[in-house]
Amino acid sequence: MINGHGDDIYLCGEVKLNFSSNIYTHFSHAGLFAHLSKQLPRVANYPEPSPTRLEEAMARWRGLDASAMMVTSGATEAIYLIAQAFAGSRTAIFIPTFAEYADACRMHHHQITAIHTLADMPENCNMLWLCCPNNPTGTVLPREELLSIIRKHPSTVFVIDASYASFTLAPLLTADEACRMDNVLMIHSMTKDYAVPGLRIGYITANAVLLEKIRAYRIPWTVSQMAQDAAFYLFEHNEEYHIDLPAYMAERTRVSNALSVLPGIEVIPSDTHILLCRLVKHKASQLKAFLLERNGILIRDASNFQGLDDHYFRIAVQGEAENNMLLSAINNYLSCC
Repeated sequence: MINGHGDDIYLCGEVKLNFSSNIYTHFSHAGLFAHLSKQLPRVANYPEPSPTRLEEAMARWRGLDASAMMVTSGATEAIYLIAQAFAGSRTAIFIPTFAEYADACRMHHHQITAIHTLADMPENCNMLWLCCPNNPTGTVLPREELLSIIRKHPSTVFVIDASYASFTLAPLLTADEACRMDNVLMIHSMTKDYAVPGLRIGYITANAVLLEKIRAYRIPWTVSQMAQDAAFYLFEHNEEYHIDLPAYMAERTRVSNALSVLPGIEVIPSDTHILLCRLVKHKASQLKAFLLERNGILIRDASNFQGLDDHYFRIAVQGEAENNMLLSAINNYLSCC
């Protein structure tokens, strides 16, 4: 199970600025909230056991066949269902990354090998998990390199978590391309795209034959009525959730550069809004406690990612004003501690 997940705000008392979860906080949910308030009487009835109508609608919006779309209760349910459907696999996981891939695979008796590059992939593995763009590094694997290795290993199932695809300008493998391949399962997160982590809406795209293996393990009624109603609204009002991505990535670069010149901080180059940083002398837990107590600012202690030590922390870049407050607070910590 998740231990030390990024958004542990429920444990932290008053939080004024939350940089710990990879969510963009500048969307307005006023329209969504008004819509859901009108749908509240629907919670008195069961939703569809499997959200078939939502899958059909989402497939149309994405330009896919409905057989290539499977809605889940967040990306996390997708992860556990995939691990279950391929129980006992010889599995490689590209690290450092989201811990739930390994947790789900261990639960279903996979033989796990951690790798740091695609070249490290064991010859006998029949499943590879990778997050692209990656959490916690924010990096994107080169598209052609990824396509090349997928083609070279047709008997290996590639699970590509594309939850952060909306937060990069780098070229990525698309859902349409994944659906045309026999060995790719792509995970998507409306949590990230629309900043609604409390609703738990995710989905898998893949070719129909491969996806049918996952459907066999689906539990009825996991996608609540509120989540389904929200998903319909969000796709139909997609224009309300637009990010000026070039401007946002420019702000990411500004914050990265500002952190890099602070004494005692190393910043990992990123292709997204996610910045992974390393404190040379201090521990991330100490910085996290200082920022929370003094400024009401929450960051992610990244020490529990496999492959990272207790000096690493992660932030999700927000707006200029919030970012400036974070930079000032970190500078104060380094000056006095």
